[in-house]
Amino acid sequence: MSERKSIERALGASVSFKSLAASLSRCKATISREVLRNSTFRKTGGFGTAFNDCANRNSCKEQALCDKEGCRRLSCRGCKLCFAVCSSYKKEVCAKLKEAPYVCNGCERRRKCTLEKAVYNAAEAERNAMRILRESRGGINVDPEEIKRLSAAVSPLIKQGQSPWHIANTQKDLLMVSDKTLYSYIAANLFEASVTDLLRKVKMKPRRTKPGPKVERACRIGRDYRDFLLLMEKFPDTGVVQMDTVIGKKGGGEKCLLTIHFPVSRFMLAFLRDANTARSVTEAFDGIKRALGHDRFEELFPLILTDNGSEFSNPSAIETDEDGLVWTRVFYCDPNCAYQKGSIEANHRLLRMIFPKGESLNAFSQKDVDLAMSHINSYARKSLGGLSPFNVFARMHGNKSAKSLGIKPIAIHEINLTPSLLK
Repeated sequence: MSERKSIERALGASVSFKSLAASLSRCKATISREVLRNSTFRKTGGFGTAFNDCANRNSCKEQALCDKEGCRRLSCRGCKLCFAVCSSYKKEVCAKLKEAPYVCNGCERRRKCTLEKAVYNAAEAERNAMRILRESRGGINVDPEEIKRLSAAVSPLIKQGQSPWHIANTQKDLLMVSDKTLYSYIAANLFEASVTDLLRKVKMKPRRTKPGPKVERACRIGRDYRDFLLLMEKFPDTGVVQMDTVIGKKGGGEKCLLTIHFPVSRFMLAFLRDANTARSVTEAFDGIKRALGHDRFEELFPLILTDNGSEFSNPSAIETDEDGLVWTRVFYCDPNCAYQKGSIEANHRLLRMIFPKGESLNAFSQKDVDLAMSHINSYARKSLGGLSPFNVFARMHGNKSAKSLGIKPIAIHEINLTPSLLK
């Protein structure tokens, strides 16, 4: 994964395969194959223009190709539906994709290009490589004649009520396979005997399945707390944002809060989510990115430190956009070490004054949460010399940033940190 990240950064900086291969101590052909095999294609347009890969797009004069009601386009050029019905459509592929580096990562025309783009993203490349590896190791590596021999010896005994364990252990010299192998072959329907012929199998209830795996199994690689400390030693002035989840009432169908804390200013944001999932976290950050824009987001969120909850197990979706452009970096605390992000844990005490622990959040809206956070961020702190987090944050980043995130200043005599605020 670390090498794939190096490849992604090098491609973005237009470093040649030869130089990249030398820095990674790899063969040039290895780098080339990696980029070609694990790049992804995206049908995205340019800045202010829609996706259009028709070779005739600049000279197109077609009109009213589809039967879409209410269409106000005077020309079909640029419409996403016209490709399927236009007889003159001819796909254009960028000539630069036919030669090294085969991707658009470092292309200067990427923001203006409306053609289909090839993008190398380290996280997606890792997932694709692991998928290929799993598929290559899947299946059963045995020839048909061996299956026929085993079936002839095992199937009659299975139908007589014998178990695969008994058969494998009493006929080791004949079969030369384990009982687990026999179970696998039976489950794959390779034998004449089927799963329904296993007497105990048909009586067993389905096992309870554990919660699904994390979205990205290797999410901590290159992102653990040690990596975070090494980066901070190298760039000690880099700002850090802490992230966590606040649960209301436990149980399915209950809403929860995503909390984001700026330790220097004690400024905190909270976003209401319908479920405690990785998708809901990604959607919350998509909204923040739209509200702030790339430059402002990059200024406010250079690094994000969070815990090991499964809702934070898709860091690449937070770090990058759909074009593979990096917006921030996500790191994880060590397991059971909440003190490593103690500032946000301490600030949760104020949040719990308005949203008591164990009480459901389902009755509230994001507007209610924004109001509560406005009161909390307007509350003066001794650690800030009597200033409020809103004042400090506004001085550092401007009032516009705070207000674009739904936070507004509250007059001192109106601040309410009790549940009655939202009743």
